[in-house]
Amino acid sequence: MVTGTLSFDALLVACRELLPRLQSRFAAYQAENFPERVPEFFCLELCGEAGELANLEKKRWKGIEIPVDKLADEAADVLIALVNYANACNIDLASAVTAKLGTIEKARQESQGRSL
Repeated sequence: MVTGTLSFDALLVACRELLPRLQSRFAAYQAENFPERVPEFFCLELCGEAGELANLEKKRWKGIEIPVDKLADEAADVLIALVNYANACNIDLASAVTAKLGTIEKARQESQGRSL
């Protein structure tokens, strides 16, 4: 297993390489197959899908067995809604995620007494 800076750097590279392609393909699919929608639609859709996933987790917390495929289905819905929302708002997810990961990594290293 790779740890430390090397795994963080690999994560950044993956985000920079994969997210733009994913986002672009979602935009093309959405444009070809669905009516144009405002960002608020996708934001509300995202909230709804995250709520459905949260409800499944709440059931698991109560001891109810939830099949992994149901969790996977809802997690996929959350991802799809997020990408559609980002596209509708012209958010570059690769830039946003890599910037946020940089903030998280800096805080992690500072909490361990090191700095970037």
